[in-house]
Amino acid sequence: MATAWGASVAVEVRDPQGAMLTDAVVYAAPEGKDVPPSNRTAVMDQKNKTFVPRVLPVQVGTSVKFPNSDDIQHQVYSFSPAKTFQLPLYKGTPSNPILFSTPGVVTLGCNIHDKMNAFIVILGTPYFEKTEAAGRAEIRSLPPGKYTIHVWHPDMAEEPAAQSIVINENERAELSFTVTPAPAALTSAPLNKLEDKFKKYGNGRP
Repeated sequence: MATAWGASVAVEVRDPQGAMLTDAVVYAAPEGKDVPPSNRTAVMDQKNKTFVPRVLPVQVGTSVKFPNSDDIQHQVYSFSPAKTFQLPLYKGTPSNPILFSTPGVVTLGCNIHDKMNAFIVILGTPYFEKTEAAGRAEIRSLPPGKYTIHVWHPDMAEEPAAQSIVINENERAELSFTVTPAPAALTSAPLNKLEDKFKKYGNGRP
């Protein structure tokens, strides 16, 4: 039976003008601890010619299903080094989910609809959350110890500097990060090159 720890880290993510950022992945890499891979399943849906969610953080070892909830066909693909694959043109849900076993960022596209894109962020830690509209995320149930906190955002120019903390049982830490956006030409590219900046998790550096 898993132990229910009370420690947590609350993080705010803003742009340089102070606006809160949604879809930022906040993750805590434990120092000096080996983390076993996940065996969970996640879902990346397709609705109204849009991937839902736009950003999907998962732990290494997670399998992802790609249902198509539209009444038209899609053809999902990735050319990203962390996971290269292509699903045949389809409706409904492919029978076999895709296993993501390498840390990194996977940029998704659709061969039929060029404007469709999304990101799967594959992490070497189970301790992560994604910011909502208020630009906040809270990682709960952390075992006491030392962690390095990182932030990734799909529109960032580069990953902001990581922050190290030591957290005790039942403690709640609060941190804030500022993310500088990349030029519009980069963030709007169908295959976002930001994945190259994020090939290895655990230390947050390429």
